[in-house]
Amino acid sequence: MDLFVRQKMDPCMARSNSNGSGNASIRRIRSLSNWVVVLLLLFCFGFSSTDAYDPLDPTGNITIKWDVMGWTPDGYVAVVTIFNFQAYRHIQAPGWSLGWSWAKKEVIWSMVGSQTTEQGDCSKFKGNIPHCCKKNPLVVDLLPGTPYNQQIANCCKAGVLNSWVQDPTNAASSFQVSVGQAGTTNKTVKLPRNFTLLAPGPGYTCGLAKIVKPTRFVTSDKRRATQALMTWNVTCTYSQFLSQKTPTCCVSLSSFYNDTLVPCPTCACGCQNYTQPGSCVESGAPYLASAVSTPTTAYVPPLVQCTRHMCPIRIHWHVKTNYKDYWRVKVTITNFNYRMNYTQWNIVVQHPNFDNLTTAFSFNYKSLTPYDVLNDTAMLWGIKFYNDLLSQAGPLGNVQSELLFRKDQSSFTFDKGWAFPRRLYFNGDNCVMPPPDAYPWLPNSGPRTVIRLLASAMITLITLAFLSLVYT
Repeated sequence: MDLFVRQKMDPCMARSNSNGSGNASIRRIRSLSNWVVVLLLLFCFGFSSTDAYDPLDPTGNITIKWDVMGWTPDGYVAVVTIFNFQAYRHIQAPGWSLGWSWAKKEVIWSMVGSQTTEQGDCSKFKGNIPHCCKKNPLVVDLLPGTPYNQQIANCCKAGVLNSWVQDPTNAASSFQVSVGQAGTTNKTVKLPRNFTLLAPGPGYTCGLAKIVKPTRFVTSDKRRATQALMTWNVTCTYSQFLSQKTPTCCVSLSSFYNDTLVPCPTCACGCQNYTQPGSCVESGAPYLASAVSTPTTAYVPPLVQCTRHMCPIRIHWHVKTNYKDYWRVKVTITNFNYRMNYTQWNIVVQHPNFDNLTTAFSFNYKSLTPYDVLNDTAMLWGIKFYNDLLSQAGPLGNVQSELLFRKDQSSFTFDKGWAFPRRLYFNGDNCVMPPPDAYPWLPNSGPRTVIRLLASAMITLITLAFLSLVYT
């Protein structure tokens, strides 16, 4: 009460208090806005840092290992090995390209099992001319059939690396490089930096080179072990967002208990550009042969058949049959890309009933358990010399198989789209799924039925209200 009287008697004091409270409010607003900005920045940076994280292959990466095997008068000889430790993502033709920047003025005197794409300016050298004098060389693998005196073990695969689960014996590639104008001891060698990996296009981000424990080599009779003089590793991780601007595959759904065929979402991989001819090709078009002619560039962009979804690959999941103790699914993979034959293709499917998969007909199967407590993810790929090649778009551009599941009575149901996959990858890329409310539902159990019942109830209520007004 006294404070109120003093404020009424002294307007200056009242203004001072109001200014103080106003300043405090402004400070609180500024502090809150600063926290909002900090949270937004943390969210943005946190999101960008997890672009390369794959929840179905959390430890998957490509590791590039440099083993210094010997010293030379002006440098060293190293064996470089590229390991594909990704469970299901492989590097397909035209293969990998590995680049880096030298820390000093190093040159490459010679290479075995690979080559640089450019020699660079070596005009200052007299007599022996280096293989490459560029500050930032780009190395590619040699082709199969290379003369034996230009090969080392694990080289000359045209840059193709299979995935670790699908074919671990062909998941590594090696080459030998002789480096000059470099350090000649462990303390004077400067590690290369700014590593890049194209496989064959963008998508991989490489970290810094790190010195690790020297690699040990055991002889074939296992009676002697040697080791590298020095070893460093570079780890590269994949991000689908960096690889391409649009998705590369989509999923369509159907079932025996519903006549609805759920297609791939419209424009799932881009929309047809009607103002720019050549964005896609109609099936059976007279100019198809000339349009499909392969470009001369190393990276071949897809040329897809004109569809609503415009995806190079469509995967169809059909719930085919229901038995007493089992249920069956048919999976069909269709290629709409006229410029690509997919060799060593694979799909990864996430579904809760894969812990009870009985048989995969005409597909190879491997259970993936990134988290030990869950067994809901499967990797499927073609049988060698039978259906491991997914041909380009056309009559032969599809492969298919059927999966037989045993029912788990505690969780099995056809209700609410349970029988359809939660997530599906093709060659390591996440495919676009239809929205859940579009899934084929059991008769009299879908959302459309509920909407129809609500509509009928509303019409009945409106009719009763109208009749009550008429007769009152």
